[in-house]
Amino acid sequence: MTNSRRLFGTDGIRGKANSEPMTAGVALRLGQAAGLMFTRGAHRHRVVIGKDTRLSGYMIEPALTAGFIGAGMDVTLLGPLPTPAVAMLTRSLRADLGVMISASHNSFEDNGIKLFGPDGNKLSDAMEREIEALMDGELHARMAAPAKLGRANRLDDAAGRYIEAAKNSFPRGLRLDDLKIVVDCANGAAYRVAPTVLWELGATVIRTGVEPDGFNINRGCGSTVPEHLCALVSEHDADLGIALDGDADRLIMADERGEIIDGDQVLGLIGRSWQESGQLRGDGIVATVMSNLGLERFLGARGLRLHRTQVGDRYVAEHMRAHGLNIGGEQSGHLILSDFATTGDGLLAALQVLAVVVESQRPASEVCQVFQPLPQRLKNVRFSGASPLRLASVKREIAAAEARLNGTGRVLIRESGTEPLVRVMAEGEDESLVLEVVDRLCAVIAEAARQPAAAAQ
Repeated sequence: MTNSRRLFGTDGIRGKANSEPMTAGVALRLGQAAGLMFTRGAHRHRVVIGKDTRLSGYMIEPALTAGFIGAGMDVTLLGPLPTPAVAMLTRSLRADLGVMISASHNSFEDNGIKLFGPDGNKLSDAMEREIEALMDGELHARMAAPAKLGRANRLDDAAGRYIEAAKNSFPRGLRLDDLKIVVDCANGAAYRVAPTVLWELGATVIRTGVEPDGFNINRGCGSTVPEHLCALVSEHDADLGIALDGDADRLIMADERGEIIDGDQVLGLIGRSWQESGQLRGDGIVATVMSNLGLERFLGARGLRLHRTQVGDRYVAEHMRAHGLNIGGEQSGHLILSDFATTGDGLLAALQVLAVVVESQRPASEVCQVFQPLPQRLKNVRFSGASPLRLASVKREIAAAEARLNGTGRVLIRESGTEPLVRVMAEGEDESLVLEVVDRLCAVIAEAARQPAAAAQ
């Protein structure tokens, strides 16, 4: 077993469909290996499998199913359903494992596989390494005997179960009768359940991104294209807009003016609301290193701490569990409310925002912009070969940038976990200085990336 993961990234396995590692063969071996790892005890073992609306789901789902059945696990197929619904049903059905087939906000050409343990939480790095080690071994000799093979069945009311769970997260006694809401489902996994939840709670619902065809997931819509949502909110004179991504674990909102409400604003709003109602647990909320310094200052003024983790909602969730906190998320819109869900759930987070809007009886623009964000800029620099961050010239420039911001902001430099990119971010009170710092850092890093690897010091 190695210390690094070969297949798994920060959010499961992901890649171009029908190319390594996102092939039917890899999916088959993954099902076999994960099935062996989670077959513990004498009871009948079960795995639940959900997916989004990508064409390649028709290839990955049966391959995984065959692998799990060969390992002796029964398989319950959920069909298209949000990632948080799969996590919820893993726990509800007392399953040993949950699987979501999705590449989240990526285009249809990609797909991915996320795994959840019996508690509905994403697997740890150590567990993923163990599964990879099993996949690299001789699996055929460990497969189930003919009489011990698993069976597959489909859970016909999976969507209905999630709809009820989502509605139960909304405060009793409140309704959405007076609100007109645009919901953009990105032609993805929530295309049926999200509009239904809002409609059943009383809202007038304007639906978009609800006609998946296997190819149009996230295409020109969803949380990664918020301008589409903003335009529709203005066009329909709506009170609020909700945009989800392909697997509905991410949320971006828009107020009645068509202005974006990002994940940081939602975290601040729900954190303040839960603090006032006594629902907030712990000494603050959890976010990543990418969250705006304005959020940190907003919480600090309320006596709350912003806990920061590395990028990835799984690390946010792990920190929440370790420190007894019940709100966490990312600026990009992964929002985890552990009172209701074990992983990011865009719809549940939106419902908490809607509850505050309803109770306040004020426009979303007055309610949802809870702090003034500091100017922030993020740029990417592509490289090949060794990381340019190892070069002394780059290290010196980073130190110089931090000195220039000196207490009025911060610099964050990190490598992407999925691409050969260096992400350069700075924020501070002086916008022109922030822009200058980022541009200078990117120029130095780009120049360093062109140098031979031997120049590293």
